Amino acid sequence: MIYAVSTLLLSAAKAKTSSASYIIFIYIALFGAFYFFYLRPRSKKAKAQRSTNSMVEVGDRAQTIGGIVGEVTKIEGDTITLRSSSGHEMDFVRRAIAQKLPVPFDDVISDDPNAGGEDSEQEEGH
Repeated sequence: MIYAVSTLLLSAAKAKTSSASYIIFIYIALFGAFYFFYLRPRSKKAKAQRSTNSMVEVGDRAQTIGGIVGEVTKIEGDTITLRSSSGHEMDFVRRAIAQKLPVPFDDVISDDPNAGGEDSEQEEGH
């Protein structure tokens, strides 16, 4: 009888250690999934944001995280000054710049001295 009880206790102890190893394996797998699906994409996004902030230069158009769009007029250390379309200048922390915007198509056309000017009128007359 004592032999049967001791055999049952030993088999129970072996079962507990094997189930404990399964639990540890499950925790490791959950941490790995958490890392690949949450932490890694988040760190990639933060790295992309830092590179965007470092690419902004004076004269570029930029948008803040609050949605304000303007032209960068001055960069001093960690502070960027934006001039909005209404002419107001506002200072922002460099981290507040969400993205660098492309130059609008209308500005590209108006900067070209020959676009839509005298050449098109001369062609129509001949």
